[in-house]
Amino acid sequence: MKYLLTKMKKIYRNSRISKKLFLAFSMMIAIPAIVVSFLFIRTQESQLYKDAMATGSSHVSRLNEQLRSRMGIIENASSTALNQKAFVDFIHSNMRGDGLRLVKFRQNQFEQMHNIIQSHEMISELSFYVDNPNLFEIWPEIYHYDKFQPQDYWVTLREEGGAAYRLFAFKDGDHTLSYYRLVRLQGQQQKRPTIMEIRAQHNVFFSDLLEDSGGDFFSVVMDGTTPSRSVYNPEHVFAQTAGEELDKILGSIHQRLDVIQQSSPIKVEVGDQTYYALYRYIAPLNAYVVDIASHQALMKGPRSWYLLVVAITLCVLLLMLLLVSHTTRRIFRRLDRVLISMRKVRQGQLDAKIDTGLGANETGDEIDEVAVSYNNMLDEIKHLMNQVVDKQLVAKNAQLHSLHSQINSHFLYNALESIRMLAEVQRQPAIADALVSLGSQLRYSMQWRSDTVSLSDELANIHSYIRFINFMEGGNIVLMADLPLEVLRYTIPKMCMQPIVENAVHHAAPSGDSVNIEITVSVENDRLLLIKIRDDGAGVDPEMLYSLQAVLLGDTDLPIVTSKNGLGLENVHKRIQLHYGKGCGLWIDSVQGAYTCVTIRLPWENVNLGGW
Repeated sequence: MKYLLTKMKKIYRNSRISKKLFLAFSMMIAIPAIVVSFLFIRTQESQLYKDAMATGSSHVSRLNEQLRSRMGIIENASSTALNQKAFVDFIHSNMRGDGLRLVKFRQNQFEQMHNIIQSHEMISELSFYVDNPNLFEIWPEIYHYDKFQPQDYWVTLREEGGAAYRLFAFKDGDHTLSYYRLVRLQGQQQKRPTIMEIRAQHNVFFSDLLEDSGGDFFSVVMDGTTPSRSVYNPEHVFAQTAGEELDKILGSIHQRLDVIQQSSPIKVEVGDQTYYALYRYIAPLNAYVVDIASHQALMKGPRSWYLLVVAITLCVLLLMLLLVSHTTRRIFRRLDRVLISMRKVRQGQLDAKIDTGLGANETGDEIDEVAVSYNNMLDEIKHLMNQVVDKQLVAKNAQLHSLHSQINSHFLYNALESIRMLAEVQRQPAIADALVSLGSQLRYSMQWRSDTVSLSDELANIHSYIRFINFMEGGNIVLMADLPLEVLRYTIPKMCMQPIVENAVHHAAPSGDSVNIEITVSVENDRLLLIKIRDDGAGVDPEMLYSLQAVLLGDTDLPIVTSKNGLGLENVHKRIQLHYGKGCGLWIDSVQGAYTCVTIRLPWENVNLGGW
């Protein structure tokens, strides 16, 4: 089972989106519609069954009443015949004694009896069986008792009250119903009583009762004791359809007939068919009138509904398939543009953007949103790649400067040391101190063991620079940097303060004038370390200040050119932003003729430093 589920998931995962959409629509629309339709049809089947059973029960009751009415007609005819006492007396007398009496009997009493028979269409024959040795059998209505079989049937008639019906007559009874009645009990002259027999043909007695009326029920009159003997219309559609199975159907139903439970339908199964039967017991006839219907005939309406539902469902699914195919084709046409652009990007064409055709204020649908996001992603990738290139260029530039500075470093150190010793020998302490300061700067700038240094090391290098500048240019530059000890141990990028101090020396106090440079530190929102380098020099021209601030904000691509040293402000600003993000870097404030203040923004948490 687990393997099957995994296989189905894999097939679903690898299927096209159009198939997935079709499956989703089918499950959401078609399947619920089919289920609801089938439930509705089942409800209709149940209601149709109830209606059919009610109709069948009513029809059986009506057949029962009509059959009893016709049996009453036969009983009335028998009473009328027995009221002809002259006829009854004559057939029990000596019919051979006087020929004149016989002629008169024929013209009077016999003719009257014959008229009684003719006046009832249902009666095909009326016969008397008389135990009279002087009986004269010259007419079909009068027979000697020896012609009646079984001869002891009069005992049964006596036990049943003197009269009884038989659905099938004793003589030629395959298609005849008979009514038997005792006329006279045996006397001194008779060993057996006289029996009157009234015969009615099945096709006349039942006539329209068993005809095919076009309904769903097949009417049958079944003998109460013999399952194989029934009266029905062989031309009925049900009989024609059942064919050889009819006897099995009638036999199965006969086994379930019950005199007491006459109101409950009978359900039997013969072969692959189901049949329902409603019945009533006719006691005088000792027979059952039964209405039979097949489940298939009763439910032929709902069965056609099933086919209709299936046909409609198939049409709906076909329309859904066409709609999904058309919709997905339009959607995939736009997705293909995305895939084509992705393939171009994979080949290195980062400018392969997707043309969405949207206006400035239009958002579009989800695919348009994907396309817009994709275009933005390409812009971001290009920006990040440019940042990586810039970072690599800056690092390479710093490395080249470091290597360039290290050329003949030992020669320079030895030369400076020799000059310093000569200055001390000649008692020139100022020159010796200047050479010490210059040597310290050279060592600091040439030795790049790490990208970061402590703030105290950077500050010491700046002090050496100021002392050397004051000696070389005869200026009066004052550096004030009274910083807390815990800040002096703080790690900062190497050479991030020296270029700013150098700019202040060259631009704030040209031609050897005096200038005060103050370095202070502060913490902003427990997030940023602010190092401010402020001078009270000439300040920066407003136009230059505006262009500098625009570059620092990233609003222009023009480079910063404010000094001629190797690294410069641009190098410092880019290094800090490349490694610590846009929130860090340089900022310049200045008022011409008053001051210039350069602020270095670095992460406050020392763990964020390094790795740049």
